[in-house]
Amino acid sequence: MHEISLGGTIRDYLSGEDVPSTTYEEVRQALARMLVEELGYPRERLRSKIGVRFPIDDREYCRVADLVAYDDEDRPLLVIIFCSGMPGTYDRETVAAARLIPGGPAPLAVSTDTRDAVLLSVPDGEHLDSGMHALPRWKDLPALAEGRRMEPLSGNRLLRERRILFAYSEFLTSCCEGTCCPIPGR
Repeated sequence: MHEISLGGTIRDYLSGEDVPSTTYEEVRQALARMLVEELGYPRERLRSKIGVRFPIDDREYCRVADLVAYDDEDRPLLVIIFCSGMPGTYDRETVAAARLIPGGPAPLAVSTDTRDAVLLSVPDGEHLDSGMHALPRWKDLPALAEGRRMEPLSGNRLLRERRILFAYSEFLTSCCEGTCCPIPGR
């Protein structure tokens, strides 16, 4: 399944605004609702569809992080990527997105298909937990993030992460009709 426009709008759970309806938007909304209502995330600490933009070969690419949880200092704590396949097969893409997220890197990341999930430590890519119970409760995030903060990437490491994410983004660019990449004119 690819993210394509369904031609309508849907009410965003976090902002209350109408957003374009896509094949993934209901998933984002359900995840946001679960994080707030079941796992205790403050609504104001969650943001949806955060663009991870990066230049490659004189062009700008973007991969959207479906949901991002931020701490009280407005630093990303947890990046959540929805995947349409087995979550474990999206580990490297998810870690790259979390390392490149604006204001980050985020210390933690989750890939999920809404039936399964993988919680990842961003600095080393280690699997911390799997299953839907791997989505951490808000009250547990600070302890999980402890010792996992990274400095922003630079130099060759930054270029490598961009290339990794670019490889995944190239697959998305042709299939999502631009809904997964909020770059004007794309």
